[in-house]
Amino acid sequence: MDNAFINSIEQFNEAEWLAAVEQVLPAIHLVDRNAVQIWFRFYPLDLVRYLETADDIEQAMKAVAVEGDFGLLDKIDSSHYFLYGHRFWPQIKSAVVERANSAEPFTCLKTEITNIARPAAVAAKTNESLTTAIAAVGLMTLVQTGLEEMAKAPGHVVKPEGVMTGSPDSIVAARAKDDSQGVFGFLKTVDKKFSVDFTASAFAGRFPIINDEQITSASRKSHDSDWQSLDARCWDGPVPIECTSASCGTCWVGILGGQEKLSPPSARERRRMKVFGHDQPDDEHPFIRLACQAKAFGNATIVIPPWNAVFGKAVRGNVEELELEPVTTSAAKLRETIASAVSGE
Repeated sequence: MDNAFINSIEQFNEAEWLAAVEQVLPAIHLVDRNAVQIWFRFYPLDLVRYLETADDIEQAMKAVAVEGDFGLLDKIDSSHYFLYGHRFWPQIKSAVVERANSAEPFTCLKTEITNIARPAAVAAKTNESLTTAIAAVGLMTLVQTGLEEMAKAPGHVVKPEGVMTGSPDSIVAARAKDDSQGVFGFLKTVDKKFSVDFTASAFAGRFPIINDEQITSASRKSHDSDWQSLDARCWDGPVPIECTSASCGTCWVGILGGQEKLSPPSARERRRMKVFGHDQPDDEHPFIRLACQAKAFGNATIVIPPWNAVFGKAVRGNVEELELEPVTTSAAKLRETIASAVSGE
């Protein structure tokens, strides 16, 4: 069935979506400002549409070296687990499905995000600043999975644990706080020790990190679980890694808190991030990092994506110039192809 709203919202490319997210950032509580920007990089529309145009999706995925669990079809209810707003997913999902089924004409991305966030906040009896980020996620989930699949999803949420059970303000404060260095912590001769809190789709935890140590170096010392049984890419610690020189891109992570307490990315890391395809603002302390290059000088909170790839050249063109023409082919083709590949047909 033809749907004017979906036809309209599918015309936007990734750059336009990111611009809309940036426009609504001031209306989003600090607890989810990094998280929503990270989510849009974990589920990049450019890569989805690149695969959509492929004659052979399996070969296309091999060509860009996709490893891990890529895509949203099997994660409609779970991909956004690291957002505070995830707890309002049932209300957001309902609002998105209702909007897609309505006969109201499409306005603009920013307005559509706001118009989803507002009734969801009322339904959840919360503040709109806490539903705006997850509203943007909900609309992009609709684009990448389709109305039928999204409507069928049960709308389950993961019960928050640990620091995430607190208020938004308390979570922000906890992420900003460093471990105590004891009574002699003021001495230069004392080795300062901090912590990295991490979360992934299948696990979460914390590992210690020494001042001026790379995140992957500290991660490799963590033997609390059989990480590889949870994620095949995690052969040595909870952060996936194949190299330690920014050559593979396996260890890319999102920084939910403490990004200012990580070493600024070198010119090499910035270049490699573009090669791998991870576009983001050119800030001194960006929210997407290669964990093998980021040294910690305080506590940090990271989220680990379920996949990695090298798609900068193939998908974004010249890695020095990321401005591309939008890809506008139908999202339905990708959904059917991925479903066939997953089922082995």
